[in-house]
Amino acid sequence: MTYITFNQIYTPGNVETENELYKHIHYPEMLLRYDSNFIEFKRMPSLTEFKGPESYLREFHMKNGQKHVKFSFPANEKPAGDLLDYMKYSGYMTGFIELYAIEPKQFPLVEDHPDIEIQVVTEENLETYLTLQYQQDLEYGSEFADQKVALHKRNFANPHIQQLFALFKGVPAGSVDIIISKDTAEIDGLVVDEAYQKKGIGSRLQKFVMEKYHDKMIILVADGEDTPRDMYRRQNYQYLGFKYQTYKVHKD
Repeated sequence: MTYITFNQIYTPGNVETENELYKHIHYPEMLLRYDSNFIEFKRMPSLTEFKGPESYLREFHMKNGQKHVKFSFPANEKPAGDLLDYMKYSGYMTGFIELYAIEPKQFPLVEDHPDIEIQVVTEENLETYLTLQYQQDLEYGSEFADQKVALHKRNFANPHIQQLFALFKGVPAGSVDIIISKDTAEIDGLVVDEAYQKKGIGSRLQKFVMEKYHDKMIILVADGEDTPRDMYRRQNYQYLGFKYQTYKVHKD
């Protein structure tokens, strides 16, 4: 298996500031997207080292009308001691993500289903895809969903991103974005509408990816505390590591 790390995961955003301790990612096009507006630590900080970037990011975000702060820690290291205690008692929500990869030939056999159709997003069906995404994104509020529409349109124009959606008996039911690089194809934002889950739609979206990008390593990131990670393990994805993250939303 090709050596894969979290560095190969696509993150929309620009490097605002970088030093020996951390990298600050900022995405002015979508300020509500926590995963594109955060500080990534290059090594595990002490509590004292954490508080400086914490104050810096809070002030930076306040100037941009952003109420959150988010921090990402080095791969395969868990915050501990007084740093972990500080985050816990300061109102931070802390969790971890996991990195997975699979060679397409290792993906289990998935038979075609007459009720499921996979389509590549084109000019002709873009609005159908955007409507499906908007309905899913409303879970996080209408402002977030509106900003996400603009992001989806930018992704549509990006030659390195392929958007797919699934129809179940002609009704839009699921979607996924594929970020394409020289050696990998990253599955991003795989979602199936709640009303159509457990019908094999997610597996058939993945099957499409495995067939289309059979010459690349397929990679993805999963929430370390969510059920899809169990599905990926059953589908022969290889677990490659974890990464802790923490965020806090300020009321003022």
